[in-house]
Amino acid sequence: MNISHIEHIGIAVKSIEESRKYYEEVLGLTCYAVEEVKDQKVKTAFFQVGDTKIELLESTSPDGPIGKFIEKKGEGMHHIAFAVPNTTEALENISEKGVQLVDKVSRAGAEGLNIGFLHPRSTHGVLTELCSK
Repeated sequence: MNISHIEHIGIAVKSIEESRKYYEEVLGLTCYAVEEVKDQKVKTAFFQVGDTKIELLESTSPDGPIGKFIEKKGEGMHHIAFAVPNTTEALENISEKGVQLVDKVSRAGAEGLNIGFLHPRSTHGVLTELCSK
């Protein structure tokens, strides 16, 4: 597996509109895209910071993964995403090394990326996402 860079850092928020104020007015960043990923029950907003992005994640349903996360842990860092050449191949490689996967094969994510998650039980408590174009 060849990780090229941190693709983004995902941050769970109750409201993208409220959270954007901090990123735009305090940090001076610009939100360049807002997108809903219906099958994941989430709305996303992206900010570019150098080669890395910040992804705000707002649940569109209380029973979605972000809604459950916020209910259990509150707002805050949700995951870190690494860019790889091929998400499915990377998931297979990592699985062979004994890491527990959330996704056995890649699926469609925001910004047209192929994504797959590694379970935090196998990654020292950090939900890890792999992404490829």
